[in-house]
Amino acid sequence: MALNEVHISSLVVHVTPEHMAEVKAQIETYDNAEIYGDSPEGKIIVVLETENQGFVTDTIDAINNIPNVLNTALVFHQIETDLDDEDTGTNNSQLEGEV
Repeated sequence: MALNEVHISSLVVHVTPEHMAEVKAQIETYDNAEIYGDSPEGKIIVVLETENQGFVTDTIDAINNIPNVLNTALVFHQIETDLDDEDTGTNNSQLEGEV
């Protein structure tokens, strides 16, 4: 049986407010990232849906390297697992942490 995982993470990306639009445009180019909101102070809420934890850290690193990004903080990470070969009608969820 193959184990299928989905990692759901949320981030707060702090940017210089005057560069908010261009940073948001950059983040929207990532297939696994979706913007859920922002604030006038320069904070953007981003949700990631990835296949493994490596993609989470790779995406955080990539966002941190966007010009005018001051900081990226992982706020929530959850692992959803589901058995691929056998549909049992259940799915297991593991909460990794909240800050």
